[in-house]
Amino acid sequence: MTEELLYDVQDHIAVITLNRPEKLNAFSNEMLDAWQESITRASVDQNVRVIIVTGEGRGFCSGADVGRERAGADVLGGDPNAPAANRNSLRNSVQRVPRALFNCEKPYIAAVNGAAVGAGMDMASMADLRIASDRAKFGMAYVRMALIPGDGGCYYLPRIVGMSKALELMWTGKLFTAQEALEMGYVSQVVEHDELMPATLALAEQIAKMPAVSVQMIKRLAYRSAETGLHESLEMADHAMVIARSTEDAKEGPRAFAEKREPNFQGF
Repeated sequence: MTEELLYDVQDHIAVITLNRPEKLNAFSNEMLDAWQESITRASVDQNVRVIIVTGEGRGFCSGADVGRERAGADVLGGDPNAPAANRNSLRNSVQRVPRALFNCEKPYIAAVNGAAVGAGMDMASMADLRIASDRAKFGMAYVRMALIPGDGGCYYLPRIVGMSKALELMWTGKLFTAQEALEMGYVSQVVEHDELMPATLALAEQIAKMPAVSVQMIKRLAYRSAETGLHESLEMADHAMVIARSTEDAKEGPRAFAEKREPNFQGF
């Protein structure tokens, strides 16, 4: 693990903190290594029920560290004039994060504390939920450098705000505020800057108290249902219900309801 990314677990919540504040948390190869490792680690840790990602300092993530690229440590991989040799450059670098998240069934929440631009906005878009500081700003800046979203922006953003709005944001590359993000449905909450982590942790704690198997099966079913038809979704729901009903938490929920008390879910 590198100092460029911090990982901490408290009360069933893993917090991933991007820790290059002097670079507005632009990612390096070392940070990407640690980011992928942290997601995988949290995914298999039975003690972790919710994951939060945030940034240290003024920025959430400003994308790839272009300065390091120009110094010869290309975060996105290799020589753009040698397409055959570098056909997997994105796959082997920044795309490792969305691929790791694809296999993560635990809730993943972005606490967007500042600028999330270009690949940094894509990194926020990968989250299941986004809570923004009132100081946060967003922008799909690729087009301004004659590039395209390389790590899932064209996949995630239309699913969050709709195709037309997503294309507008990607074609213009314009910056927009946290309030505008809320109005278009990109973030679910905007809070005062000093309240960002308390508000995000409060939501994470609320989710972490829910039955973990049900929470994870809901996430799996919701995402897979978005990619398939009704009959297939209903079939998957049938199978998921069998799993949910087999847990001890499925006994605790009705028992607590009958006893008129809050349930004490154990996560299995």
